[in-house]
Amino acid sequence: MKFIKWALLFLALPFAAASQEDTSTLTKIGDQVPQFTFELEKGKTVNIADYKGKLILINLFATWCPPCNTELPLVQKQIWEKHQSNSNFAFFVFGREEGWEKLDPFKIQKGFTFPILPDLNRGIFSKFATQSIPRNIIVDESGKIIYQSIGFMAEEFAAMVKLIDTHLEKSQKAK
Repeated sequence: MKFIKWALLFLALPFAAASQEDTSTLTKIGDQVPQFTFELEKGKTVNIADYKGKLILINLFATWCPPCNTELPLVQKQIWEKHQSNSNFAFFVFGREEGWEKLDPFKIQKGFTFPILPDLNRGIFSKFATQSIPRNIIVDESGKIIYQSIGFMAEEFAAMVKLIDTHLEKSQKAK
């Protein structure tokens, strides 16, 4: 009898965990992207609002994070290499609590060609969340958040790639 009770408890746990609301995410789909400035390159600061009119993918990560290190090579191949020359697309990867001295060697070692930018004091991260990486946020041309994800799952990543591809194809046809 005890075994059955324990078995039922363990079977119910995933459902209980899934029903708990995510309290670490501070933004919702449909919200305007929070305003922030960032260093695009050493000594050159820009505002996220400067990219209004483009589809923006924001990735929040850390160099030490295993799921981030699984996801970023896929981002390089499936998103960046496909859309980097599209003038309607912007992509920014922010290293949570990491500066240029750590991010530049990481980028070179991994062979990434997309922008990997510092977020030393979590100033950008804290606009979107209180914990958990990697995170992806897609912002549409009007500045509205249209997609968010936490962690890395192959199925969700594939859905994000498809969303970006479809959105950019539609914007090309509309021109």
